[in-house]
Amino acid sequence: MGIAAVALLSAAVPTSAATRPVARAGSQAAAPAGRIITDDLGRRVAMPAQVNRIVTLAPSLTEIVYALGLEDKLAGDTNECDAPIAAKSKPHVGDMQNPNLESIVALHPDIVLATTSINRVDTADSLTRLGIPVYTTDGEFRTVLGMLDSIGRMADLIGAKAQGTDLVAGLRARLDALHARLEDRPMAHVLFVVWPDPLLSVGQNVFIADALRWAGAESVVLSKQNWPRLSMEEVVRLQPEYIVIESDHSQSGDAELTDLRSRSGWRDLDAVITGRVIEVSEEAIRPSPGLVDEIEKLARRVHPEAFSETTEKRDSKYEARAEIDAAAKSAGESVQCAR
Repeated sequence: MGIAAVALLSAAVPTSAATRPVARAGSQAAAPAGRIITDDLGRRVAMPAQVNRIVTLAPSLTEIVYALGLEDKLAGDTNECDAPIAAKSKPHVGDMQNPNLESIVALHPDIVLATTSINRVDTADSLTRLGIPVYTTDGEFRTVLGMLDSIGRMADLIGAKAQGTDLVAGLRARLDALHARLEDRPMAHVLFVVWPDPLLSVGQNVFIADALRWAGAESVVLSKQNWPRLSMEEVVRLQPEYIVIESDHSQSGDAELTDLRSRSGWRDLDAVITGRVIEVSEEAIRPSPGLVDEIEKLARRVHPEAFSETTEKRDSKYEARAEIDAAAKSAGESVQCAR
């Protein structure tokens, strides 16, 4: 498991009264630059007239900045920011939960981006007292579309509304195309392993569970807890069709499967016996654009028949026909308007 998985699990630990978010305002659109805006913690943030220097305190936020094409404005990030690879060469300000405040100040950021899923609230408090604006996003997403909405708000906040609109539209179109391809197929039943020992999976109300559904899969774990702990006896009883496991790629997929087959309990699972173990990257547990890549990859693994050459040719013909029909309809409407 990677560092991001550890940070993800740390978010499951209840915060103290002193650090608990005071409000949620995730649906509120960002105000124009140079205005007082409210972040997802309900904090009032004085935004500068123009954002030229950004510091990000989480890998997901760094990925979003790059996806928006604003890497030249990224003044610094954390030690754990490793995607894209270019992010590794940016000045680092320490780790996600305990960044070095002096390093952040030395980078003269116009705005620091943080997230509730990883960063500590007192970090934002300290930076605010030093006169540095901090915008904190609500990282506890329940849905993938909620994540996309957050990306759009963040883009608007840092003066990249057009780029954000294009990015979100492109990601949404890919998800819609995937849904159209898979909507008539039965859901694959999977166990998503967030952490192997103790065994932790995902509940029904976190974005990873929703990401599975977009991929044509559903978790065999029915829990209201975000990160439920399971016994191997329970997993053997559930007998998932697939095991989906986040990996830091310290060993190959074959080695991972061999390891599971050597473990008591795991070797009794049909999915392990038949080799239906799927490794996903840390992108699968990050609320960032790369999550859509992982959803598409997972869909191809659990529903290979939906991506066969014959199916793809048929879908291409359907999409072409739909485009022609849409163009004809648009032309007809234009003629009517001209009359």
